[in-house]
Amino acid sequence: MLDLQYICDNLEAVATNCQNRGVSVDLARLAELRDARASHITEIDGTRHAQKEVSAGIPKADAETRPILVEQGKVLREKISTLEAELKTIEAELRELQSCIPNMTHPDAPVGKDDTANRTVRTWGTPRKFDFEPLDHVALMDRHDLLDLESAAKVTGHGFYFLKNEGALLELALVQLAVQTIVRHGFSMRITPDLARAEVLEGTGYQPRGNETQIYSITGTDLCLVATAEITLGGSLKDQILEEKSLPILMGGLSHCFRTEAGAHGKATKGIYRVHQFTKVEMFAFTSPTLEASDEVHQKIVAIEEDIFQQLEIPYRVVDICTGDLGGPAYRKYDLEAWMPGRGEWGEVTSASNCTDFQARRLGTRCKSPEKKGTQYVHTLNGTAVAVTRAMIAVLENHQEADGSVRIPKALQPWMGKDRIG
Repeated sequence: MLDLQYICDNLEAVATNCQNRGVSVDLARLAELRDARASHITEIDGTRHAQKEVSAGIPKADAETRPILVEQGKVLREKISTLEAELKTIEAELRELQSCIPNMTHPDAPVGKDDTANRTVRTWGTPRKFDFEPLDHVALMDRHDLLDLESAAKVTGHGFYFLKNEGALLELALVQLAVQTIVRHGFSMRITPDLARAEVLEGTGYQPRGNETQIYSITGTDLCLVATAEITLGGSLKDQILEEKSLPILMGGLSHCFRTEAGAHGKATKGIYRVHQFTKVEMFAFTSPTLEASDEVHQKIVAIEEDIFQQLEIPYRVVDICTGDLGGPAYRKYDLEAWMPGRGEWGEVTSASNCTDFQARRLGTRCKSPEKKGTQYVHTLNGTAVAVTRAMIAVLENHQEADGSVRIPKALQPWMGKDRIG
């Protein structure tokens, strides 16, 4: 979340940023609560001081005065209790309002209400011109017996799937390619839990409860299924103070991802483009608390994503995400969108976000150095190395041949053990 003092000192800029992001927050009420909290803290301190003075006087008082002081002490204690209860209520409402305010936005990010305002930064490769009618991934996977949606619907429900035969091998190959690539670029790998506490989800900016949530919660516990390893990797250093000289810390995480996809509809739900569970290799970074440091790592993450899809020989474009399409924690975000012939359009395959100190402030992750007094909140970043289902669609659809077979990119062949499906 944003620093409370920063919000109150920059109300106009924060209000404009909220408007650009399509977020409605009562900033006037937040300022009122900030002042009410300050006055309550002052009054509590004054009352507590008075109560201590009264208590100190009781042993020295005569028999006539002592009962009066005892009664005064009781009244002051009750007042402190009432004020503290009121302060607790004020702070809860204040934190709720503060947590609704999105991160500030990079000044160069496009301003717009939805993804139509996103800006293409660059493209790589050229969408293939087929001399035959290309199939979509559903038809290709059906032809080669790679996918079983019917059995998954019986076992788990709509939005789940079995990968079979070369489909299963292709997932494992994509994971290996992504892992080997990010390790080569200095990321240390982790296989993360698929569950996290609700407070960790909130710390990384996800909403674990409520009508708008996209998260699966485990009834009777404070645990949720994670939507991405960003949650667990970010939470792994919760409440820790790091040495600034140890930064950046670059982590890779392999996990399953679970999303309710509430409200999803249309052709995006066909096949495995939008599903309730998928495998993903994620990149996460903790950097020094400067925009220069986090921007450098942000560019590195995007470059790694591009490296992976160039190895997969998939045409893509890099998109600078507009204000209305940014998630709450992101200061700036770039997506890679791969060309998907079966859809006849670009489809998102990766995201890379610089969250500055927004997540770290919630998670309590700070750093210190001998040159600076006290501690500072680190910057955090995240990026998709590979989200398997989306990458699989791009590979199958772009590398299909006229005879219905699918050429396997050279980068995947060592793990597939073949150069062609079909």
